[in-house]
Amino acid sequence: MLHYLSTTLFIIFFIHGYKAQQTYVDNKQLDCNSNYTTASGYTCNAAASCLSYVTFRSQPPLYNTPSTIAKLLNSNPNNITAINNLTSNSATIPADTVVIVPISNCSCSGSGSGRYYQHNASYELIGTNETYFSVANNTFQGLTTCQAMIAQNTYDFRNLLVGDNITVPIRCACPTVNQTANGIRYLITYLITWGDSFDYMTRLFPGVDVQSILYANELSLEHIIFPFTPILIPVRNTPTKINVPVTPAPPPAPPVISVPPAGGSGSGSGSKWIFAGVGIGVGLLLIVSVSVFLFWIWRKRKIQRQGDDFPPVKRFPATGESNPANSWSISSEGVRIAVGSLTVYKYEELQMATGDFSDENRVNGSVYRGVFNGDSAAVKVLEGDVSGEINILKQINHSNIIRLSGFCLHQGNTYLVYEFADNYSLSDWLHSKDTNYDSVLDWKQRVQIAHDIADGLNYLHNFITPPYIHKNLKSSNVLLDGNMRAKITNFGLARRMEHDDNGELQLTRHVVGTFGYMPPEYIENGLITPKMDVFALGVLISELLSGKEAATRSPTGDGKDVVEGKERQLSEMVREVVRGEDNVREKLVGFMDGRLGGEYPVELAYSMAEIACKCVAADLNERPSMAEVFATLAKILSASLDWDPSDELEHSRSLSHGR
Repeated sequence: MLHYLSTTLFIIFFIHGYKAQQTYVDNKQLDCNSNYTTASGYTCNAAASCLSYVTFRSQPPLYNTPSTIAKLLNSNPNNITAINNLTSNSATIPADTVVIVPISNCSCSGSGSGRYYQHNASYELIGTNETYFSVANNTFQGLTTCQAMIAQNTYDFRNLLVGDNITVPIRCACPTVNQTANGIRYLITYLITWGDSFDYMTRLFPGVDVQSILYANELSLEHIIFPFTPILIPVRNTPTKINVPVTPAPPPAPPVISVPPAGGSGSGSGSKWIFAGVGIGVGLLLIVSVSVFLFWIWRKRKIQRQGDDFPPVKRFPATGESNPANSWSISSEGVRIAVGSLTVYKYEELQMATGDFSDENRVNGSVYRGVFNGDSAAVKVLEGDVSGEINILKQINHSNIIRLSGFCLHQGNTYLVYEFADNYSLSDWLHSKDTNYDSVLDWKQRVQIAHDIADGLNYLHNFITPPYIHKNLKSSNVLLDGNMRAKITNFGLARRMEHDDNGELQLTRHVVGTFGYMPPEYIENGLITPKMDVFALGVLISELLSGKEAATRSPTGDGKDVVEGKERQLSEMVREVVRGEDNVREKLVGFMDGRLGGEYPVELAYSMAEIACKCVAADLNERPSMAEVFATLAKILSASLDWDPSDELEHSRSLSHGR
């Protein structure tokens, strides 16, 4: 009996080991600093090698023919051409078309418990900004992970160079004994996208049922599925060209994800849509890789210096914000040293350029328009110590940050000469009652502006040494050039983003800023962190969506913007739009700027509101990094540029489908 029992247990264990399916990656490929098992690859749990398939979406102009896709994925172009019913190996494939790619050698790699299925391709870095993260999630569309590439390449991720030839372990898998017994011959690595549902996948791959997909990926009702992540599709026959169903999947909705019940295999269980907003999935495709890795390096170094989550706090004197050891008094010689090669103007030159600082050339406050050799410039008159702003701007070279070109010292005042922004400030366009701003910013312009601001801030946080916090971001400090591209200005309050030698956080008792843009930890405790800028950007995104000011001082027609006669912050209002599951569409439409006239994609507008809500989280630890915000906005911008207003009627019910 004991022998029989032990033999039975052995058989059960043996079968279970071969019956176990692959675990869904669950978005863990985003964290390159952690070696998650699921991010390393699909576990070797059956045959040592097999024929398998992956899907790839055509990407003009680099990867949109069988030959170019085959070269990227180390496949056979003839097989790609035949399977996808194309005319030749050089046939052009329309953008975003799902292509079936055969992987003839999906094999076990590694040793011990770290054995994973993979198919090796190689890739030569062609851009200075490419990293393992961008190659995995952008170029290879999630068919590999940064963790797997870091583990299998000798190139240090911090020192990747153009021309480096790196190994790319493509995710693939072989059917288990149990799947083979049920007639499964191949596993296809399919890349999920917005609006996909299990029912929709079964129509893409005839003969596949919902339950088999769930089983193959160890999914259950509790799992959340993310766009641009791979999922295994078990098939019984050789795959053929994917014919998109006549009735396509509905457009994407906010991130409310439904997975069908485990017992369903028909359209009833599979008809619940997998919804994931742009804010969740975007990081996988278009994250600007260098910023992510630099932020990771900076964060890791910061944590090492801190030693714990709550290091001691160093307060500066109550008389001001600046660290006295880093401050210097303004003087002609000091400014000349600070600005180095910047143009040094004579006061008479500025008088001539600005018409002796006439009112007709006044742009705003102490800023005047001047003309130097036929080119317009902005001349800003400042009193006191401006060394901080000069020291920052002298080392910055970014298209979304205002460029300082020269200076002048005269009778105790400093005159800074900047590039001129023809379309003045974002605040003018959103909030001015001046008839000069009758033209309304359209949807694409608003998304582009949000993207530009995030791009500039991401540069400040991650691409200069030392990094800086702007600390005074608001719509009046965002200028628009002749092409309506945003430029961040006014760095008078900016602070270096670093700890002192003892790893102490920086606090100040001298809280300065504009109500509505300042986060609670700064107002209450004077805490200065990069998340200050993230909070302010969330407010700015909310302004772009709603057209409302950061703090509402008087009631509007609906009487909802003021509570009990108190000022109401826009950060609170955008949270209400995203919070809860009821009346989502109605709340969003009520929040949006009426001057848009409904001309905006509802699902993308919701995604913008969602990322804004995350940015203005009361707890700074719950806010995303600037790199993450920039990545999200990059994808929203990409989708917005492809948006056609005429499609909005067809997509108008996307939110209601998700709710």
